[in-house]
Amino acid sequence: MKTAIALRHIHFEDVGTLEAVLLERGYTVTYRDPALDTLDDTEVQRADLLIVLGGPIGACDEARYPFLERELDVVRRRLASGRPLLGICLGAQLIARAGGATVSPLGVKEIGFASLSLTPEGEASVLAPLGDTPVLHWHGDQFEIPEGAAWLASTAIGAHQAFSIGRNVLGLQCHLETDVARLERWLVGHAGELETAGIDPRTLRHDAGLLGERLTAAARQVFSTWLDGLVDVGAPAAGARG
Repeated sequence: MKTAIALRHIHFEDVGTLEAVLLERGYTVTYRDPALDTLDDTEVQRADLLIVLGGPIGACDEARYPFLERELDVVRRRLASGRPLLGICLGAQLIARAGGATVSPLGVKEIGFASLSLTPEGEASVLAPLGDTPVLHWHGDQFEIPEGAAWLASTAIGAHQAFSIGRNVLGLQCHLETDVARLERWLVGHAGELETAGIDPRTLRHDAGLLGERLTAAARQVFSTWLDGLVDVGAPAAGARG
């Protein structure tokens, strides 16, 4: 069995529709809570896939949330190893920071369903199956594209929405993994943020209902293509840092 470890910051922001794709490919999926669990161990670095999920804090908030320093170190070492690494929202921002790029406030909250505009590199990437399918955006910060990475997508609000580094690293600002059938958990869990941003949860619920299986099918194709294209670079030796 292959192992996938997901760093989850808030319980309902899980791997979502990605889980079925992983299970079909023989992965076991386990979660770690970066705020509480020990991350500095060989199990995390030796996992066949490390997934860093989203959360309602900023990638540069280590002064207020000190565990982010440890998590950033884990991401930095994973990135240096060249082994498979997927970052979503906060996770993608941490990968960008680990790669030396800046993460800063976007100036507005980008929350809702909207399609991505793929760059030429994006149109030739694993994101191509998305086409004009609306995906879920839920963030207030934006990453710069790390040096050596390919810039894959943008929106009218945020220029930098996705990047890849080789075949083994993918950073997504959007929540392509979200199961729209379980969006109600997001609407309840982030009710305060929606209220502050002046966003009516009924709009998000309505849009999610219209998407039906379209987003799930597109996300499945993206994640399937990415997983099938991963390159085996070998696991680090037991006890190795990096």
